[in-house]
Amino acid sequence: MEEKEIKQYATPDIGINELLQAHPDAFIALLECGMGCVSCPSAALETLAEACVVHGLDVDDVCDYVNKSIAEKESEKA
Repeated sequence: MEEKEIKQYATPDIGINELLQAHPDAFIALLECGMGCVSCPSAALETLAEACVVHGLDVDDVCDYVNKSIAEKESEKA
């Protein structure tokens, strides 16, 4: 059985604000990844990749986690 491909909501070059405006549920996923300051003023100007560098996180891992989290929330709403 093939694993269903997860839609790419979060990408390394998406702005934190852009991601949160489009998918407010991403806030919790980002916190769970270790980004405790996603609501700080600096985050409004950063891409996901830039924020990952600041927090010492792997951007691909964070994108995967956030995308899976958003996909789960989307399927719950459907």
